[in-house]
Amino acid sequence: MTGGGGFGENAGMPHKFTVLYVEDARTLLRNHKRMAEKAIAQVRDEELGVALDEESNSIAVLIRHLAGNMKSRWTDFLTTDGEKPDRNRDREFEAGPADRAALLAEWEEGWSRLFATLDGLSERQLSAAVTIRGEAHSVMQAINRTLAHTALHVGQIVMLAKHFRSSEWKTLSIARGKSEEYNARMARGAG
Repeated sequence: MTGGGGFGENAGMPHKFTVLYVEDARTLLRNHKRMAEKAIAQVRDEELGVALDEESNSIAVLIRHLAGNMKSRWTDFLTTDGEKPDRNRDREFEAGPADRAALLAEWEEGWSRLFATLDGLSERQLSAAVTIRGEAHSVMQAINRTLAHTALHVGQIVMLAKHFRSSEWKTLSIARGKSEEYNARMARGAG
């Protein structure tokens, strides 16, 4: 048996997998962040606080909630519960002033905490256990939880922004009806 608990060619495989996983997760999270920001940029200031009905969240609420979640989960990630006692989750869902600059400052703080923590994880820490709401998670489970949560709410932000812009919407990926054209361009190497 060799280092990493593997045999022969697979020696060290778990380590390589977890390191690559964190790199891939970081890339996906950066893509989620960028997509949300491109959608938010298309929304007028007065639309940031608009919810479609009383059970829906506005873009401002979604920004506050994601930021609050990331700040709580990724501050002292390895040493304290991910649900910090000073977090007021219910307040994140209250409608309030939708000041773009203040919202984006909160947004950046949450993402900064997340990325700083991911960037600072050592190889040894990737196998550590963390706690979220009193429940043990592996580091990978905690990252998966953040990926799923972020994807859900970024999708809601994009849907709301697209709703507000309607025919003025600037697509964030391949425009509807343009897949064939995109695929042909990719085949020609015209990325």
